[in-house]
Amino acid sequence: MINWAVIFLIIAIIAGALGFSGIAGTATEIAWIAFVVGILMAIFFFISGRRPPP
Repeated sequence: MINWAVIFLIIAIIAGALGFSGIAGTATEIAWIAFVVGILMAIFFFISGRRPPP
Protein backbone atom coordinates (compact mmCIF):
# COMPACT_ATOMS: atom_id res chain seq x y z
CA MET A 1 0.00 0.00 0.00
CA ILE A 2 2.87 2.33 0.72
CA ASN A 3 4.14 1.71 -2.82
CA TRP A 4 0.79 2.81 -4.23
CA ALA A 5 0.85 5.90 -2.03
CA VAL A 6 4.27 6.85 -3.39
CA ILE A 7 3.13 6.27 -6.98
CA PHE A 8 0.05 8.46 -6.57
CA LEU A 9 2.13 11.11 -4.81
CA ILE A 10 4.51 11.23 -7.78
CA ILE A 11 1.53 11.47 -10.15
CA ALA A 12 0.16 14.35 -8.06
CA ILE A 13 3.48 16.20 -8.12
CA ILE A 14 3.82 15.83 -11.88
CA ALA A 15 0.19 16.83 -12.49
CA GLY A 16 0.57 19.84 -10.20
CA ALA A 17 3.74 20.94 -11.99
CA LEU A 18 1.94 20.71 -15.33
CA GLY A 19 -1.05 22.68 -14.06
CA PHE A 20 -3.62 19.88 -13.78
CA SER A 21 -4.94 20.86 -10.36
CA GLY A 22 -7.99 18.57 -10.44
CA ILE A 23 -5.94 15.48 -11.19
CA ALA A 24 -3.29 16.54 -8.67
CA GLY A 25 -5.88 16.94 -5.92
CA THR A 26 -7.48 13.59 -6.65
CA ALA A 27 -4.12 11.81 -6.77
CA THR A 28 -3.13 13.44 -3.48
CA GLU A 29 -6.31 12.22 -1.79
CA ILE A 30 -5.79 8.68 -3.11
CA ALA A 31 -2.16 8.76 -1.96
CA TRP A 32 -3.22 9.87 1.52
CA ILE A 33 -5.84 7.13 1.80
CA ALA A 34 -3.41 4.46 0.57
CA PHE A 35 -0.78 5.68 3.04
CA VAL A 36 -3.15 5.57 6.00
CA VAL A 37 -4.46 2.11 5.06
CA GLY A 38 -0.89 0.86 4.61
CA ILE A 39 0.19 2.17 8.00
CA LEU A 40 -2.89 0.67 9.69
CA MET A 41 -2.22 -2.70 8.04
CA ALA A 42 1.45 -2.58 9.08
CA ILE A 43 0.48 -1.88 12.69
CA PHE A 44 -2.13 -4.65 12.66
CA PHE A 45 0.30 -7.21 11.22
CA PHE A 46 3.00 -6.12 13.66
CA ILE A 47 0.67 -6.63 16.62
CA SER A 48 -0.77 -9.92 15.35
CA GLY A 49 2.67 -11.33 14.54
CA ARG A 50 1.94 -12.09 10.91
CA ARG A 51 4.99 -12.14 8.68
CA PRO A 52 5.10 -11.86 4.88
CA PRO A 53 6.03 -15.06 3.04
CA PRO A 54 9.76 -15.48 2.35
